[in-house]
Amino acid sequence: MLQQKYSKASASLTFLICCVLIAISLLLITNKQYVIDQITVWQYHPTSEISALADRAGMDNYGKFLYLASQPKLDATQNFNTECDRIENVTSILGCYSDYRIYIYDVTDTQLDGVREVTAAHETLHAAYRRMSDDEKNKVDVLLEVEYKKLETNKDFADLMAFYSRTEPGQRNNELHSIIGTEVADISPALEAHYSQYFSDRQKVVTLYVKYSSVFQELASRANELVTQMNALSSSISAKSTQYNTDVKALNVDIAAFDKRADSGDFSSQAQFNYERAALSNRVTELDAARTSVNNDITKYGSLLAEYNSIASQSKKLDNSIDSTLAPAPSV
Repeated sequence: MLQQKYSKASASLTFLICCVLIAISLLLITNKQYVIDQITVWQYHPTSEISALADRAGMDNYGKFLYLASQPKLDATQNFNTECDRIENVTSILGCYSDYRIYIYDVTDTQLDGVREVTAAHETLHAAYRRMSDDEKNKVDVLLEVEYKKLETNKDFADLMAFYSRTEPGQRNNELHSIIGTEVADISPALEAHYSQYFSDRQKVVTLYVKYSSVFQELASRANELVTQMNALSSSISAKSTQYNTDVKALNVDIAAFDKRADSGDFSSQAQFNYERAALSNRVTELDAARTSVNNDITKYGSLLAEYNSIASQSKKLDNSIDSTLAPAPSV
């Protein structure tokens, strides 16, 4: 009798264990990516610098989870270019999401504070999009398209999307998901609710984007202003110089004629002589003023050109700081 009870208990335990194993197996099958992500997060040990990027970007717990599950790596060497393929050289690559990993170019120029955080958030949203079901993507894509319609007239945005269309065909909505999430402040409540899965305060990352991108925009805007001023000034200098030279030639002819008449005594009176001589003298004074005006414009043009060259130098320095092709070779 005891043996029979033991056998039944053993069979029940075996059945229970089998049920648990089946349940675990089903859990692993249906949540395979989450399990892999969790194990990766447990095994990955981020540096304080890596962790700080997520905090400053305003990511919440799940956003940080996806970020760390992607084993983010900061790199300022040529290794970055090995991980992040450069299909075109017309724009700088600041980061990429490749083989479930995030790579961030380690930009250290203080004028571009925030660029690494925005890149980290941008790539994390790629990780999020990749893990979404087809149904989730379809719903989000509709919301993204609404925001796209608001932005498509923006030249910079249109150029960026055209770049992604050439370099990452088929990834339009994936890129929109990352761009809008990190760069656009005002979006629909429904889309904002979607991003709240990954950010405790999405405006933090948008503010950082505006902060560093405005450095480039302000330099470009001022450079355009200077070019406009210099073009106008150059035209003015050219026109004034032409008129000055014409007037000088005419004055020289009239002075020669005046001197010839004076030598031949061809003046009816001293008063007439003095009157015509004063008129020529006034023209000389006017030409001196015209010459001074041209010289002042030339000096002003030189100042504008010097400022333009300074801005060009600053812009080049900033461009170089985000150009990974200029990164040094990795240390041995």
